[in-house]
Amino acid sequence: MPAPDGRRGAGRMAALVRGGSRALRTGRPRATWRDRLAPLVLFAVIIGVWYFVSLVVLDRDRRFLLPSPDSVVRVAFLDGHNLAQLLRALWLSTSVALIGLGVSIGLGMAVAIAMSQARWIEKSVYPYAVILQTIPTLAMVPLIGFWFGYGFLSRVIVCVLIALFPVISSTLFGLRSVDQSMLDLFRLHRIPRWRRLVSLQLPAAMPATFAGFQVSAGLSVVGAVVGDFFFKQGKPGIGVLIDLYRARLLSQQLFGAVILASLLGVVVFTFFGWLSRLVTGRWYAAETP
Repeated sequence: MPAPDGRRGAGRMAALVRGGSRALRTGRPRATWRDRLAPLVLFAVIIGVWYFVSLVVLDRDRRFLLPSPDSVVRVAFLDGHNLAQLLRALWLSTSVALIGLGVSIGLGMAVAIAMSQARWIEKSVYPYAVILQTIPTLAMVPLIGFWFGYGFLSRVIVCVLIALFPVISSTLFGLRSVDQSMLDLFRLHRIPRWRRLVSLQLPAAMPATFAGFQVSAGLSVVGAVVGDFFFKQGKPGIGVLIDLYRARLLSQQLFGAVILASLLGVVVFTFFGWLSRLVTGRWYAAETP
């Protein structure tokens, strides 16, 4: 009959094993109270520094440069007229960003898959994809306006130009990183190329592909705001309001628009991180940010 100390030790060991098995199933270590508390502490520090600069460092007649957080909330979000204006603009920018992101994902994956199937396609297309990424977007915006007008379509095209390359590069990297022995096994059994792509390469490339989706998600919001700055015809988006508030020195509304644009990028980025863990978390042990 085991001693009481032995039973307690066995119980603790069983608990550790159960906790370890749960961590292995999820692919991530369990979050501790420090992991949850640290972001809140940092947020409180940022708000404190913001208050200090706004109320102590700046003179009263210069506080429009950095209004206090409570004044931003009161003017931008608690005033019904300002909030409605910001939400209408946010909806338009969200539509542009999501459509541009969807086009970037579809087009980028198609290009990456084509390049992974033939070296001559990769050597032909990839340099132009790099050139498209390195050309300053601000230099392309006037041309896009001349060719496609200054409305919704042009804003979507700007989003696609900014968000396309991360999808291409990440998906191609994932497709090229498949274990060579697995590819040799598929070839040994004379499995068709399309079956190798669907059954082996695409599933193995999912972690890298979703990492590219996350990067492109944030860039699509940037593209929506940049497009607003130049294509101001039609309904105003967040970028139009930012430019308008800047010209009129409406600093509270300006900070509110910037905060909403940032939150949009964070929400889209976080969604693809969650989707990545949902799709690959059962079999991919590495943690996706």
